Amino acid sequence: MTVYDGELVVAGRESVAEGVLALILRHPLGEDLPSWEPGAHVDVVLGPGLERQYSLCGDPADRSGWRIAVLREPEGRGGSAHVHDRLGPGDKVRVRGPRNTFRLEPAPHYRFVAGGIGITPILPMLAAAEAAGARWTLLYGGRTRASMAFTAELERYGDRVTVAPQDETGLLDLAALDGLPSGTLVYCCGPGPLLDAVEERCPAEVLRVERFRPKERAAGTGTEFEVVLERSGRTLTVAPDVSVLDTVRAAGVEVLFSCTEGTCGTCETDVLEGAPDHRDSVLSDEEREAGETMLICVSRCLGKRLVLDL
Repeated sequence: MTVYDGELVVAGRESVAEGVLALILRHPLGEDLPSWEPGAHVDVVLGPGLERQYSLCGDPADRSGWRIAVLREPEGRGGSAHVHDRLGPGDKVRVRGPRNTFRLEPAPHYRFVAGGIGITPILPMLAAAEAAGARWTLLYGGRTRASMAFTAELERYGDRVTVAPQDETGLLDLAALDGLPSGTLVYCCGPGPLLDAVEERCPAEVLRVERFRPKERAAGTGTEFEVVLERSGRTLTVAPDVSVLDTVRAAGVEVLFSCTEGTCGTCETDVLEGAPDHRDSVLSDEEREAGETMLICVSRCLGKRLVLDL
């Protein structure tokens, strides 16, 4: 997948729910943007130390622009407030991507579960599932109906979509995840408690989730270890309280990164030797067991030495 890294122009701005703003981003020269698949996200650089990841929620076939939707978070760290208060038509913003750690895999049946702004990566998945002839349903929850984005766009799917505002129906009824037909995949995105509840209910092999916040991780060993950068010919020592990412960058080795929380997948790095201590919220159980890649912003080493393709 081709990755863009440069300025885009805000070509449209629309309120799509209470506290949710949708932006259309276009190339400043009108050129087509890189293609993307449902589940992809982009990094939006809003200022020094202010970088956020937003799912693409438009039409993948329309390469003239990318649509993102941003929830204003009063208790956030300033990213959503910057978008809501300072970005308008004609403004330019640096964008990197797309990247995809939440890819829609082929299946005959899907169960989609979205909570709040978690509808954004799910929205283009519905159109893709529909086009593929798969059978699917969506369970979509939120605080109130007015706070739930894109409900008008979902109306065309009829009773395959269940919109369940908490103030009307209570917490989402996850009984639809019981007794799944053979071959069903479950895709879920939303707040941590919802994802935790779905993970408790679904077998890991059928579940695909995307988290906006890092999953709570058990404390690791915190011991010192050695990391060998195969392509750079460097051997570095990672201190107990320093990440692999920070250690590598401090040595002057350039590496892509974004969230530094193990949620975006930007810093995923191939592991050539050694056993990673995975602490991310991106890799599947199978990928963790294989140990072929790791997220170097949060993950560490189970032994004394790692060899990385850096």
